[in-house]
Amino acid sequence: MSNKIKIKLTVGEDVYTAILIDSKAAIDFITLLPLRLTLEDYAGTEKISNLPKRLSTTGSPDGTKASIGDITYYAPWGNLAIFYKDFGFANGLIKLGKIESGIEKLASMKGNFKVTIEKII
Repeated sequence: MSNKIKIKLTVGEDVYTAILIDSKAAIDFITLLPLRLTLEDYAGTEKISNLPKRLSTTGSPDGTKASIGDITYYAPWGNLAIFYKDFGFANGLIKLGKIESGIEKLASMKGNFKVTIEKII
C-alpha cells in the first residue's frame, strides 16, 4: 500500500474523510469495506462499534496513545473505536488512520447512530 488509502464515513448528510496508515490491520480493515455500523459512545471519549470479524494484528505495536480523530482497532474486544478526545496509552489499541476534519461534529452526536464506511476510489 504505497499510496495513501482514503476512506469516507457517512452519517446522515455528513461526510468525513480519513486517511489510513500502511499496516496489516488497516489493510485488513479495507477488505471489510463497505461497512454499515452502529456507533455508540464509550466513556465520553470515543465512538465504538463491533466489526464483523477480527483484524490481523501482525506487525502492530502492543498498543498506542489515541489522539482526537484517530480511527483505531481495539484488539482485545475486536471493535472499531473513533476517538474524539485524546486518550492515554492503551494495550491492544492499534491505530488504523485519522479523520481529516469534522470530528467535533461527530463527537457532538448523541445516542447510537449509523455510519457507512467506504473506500474512496
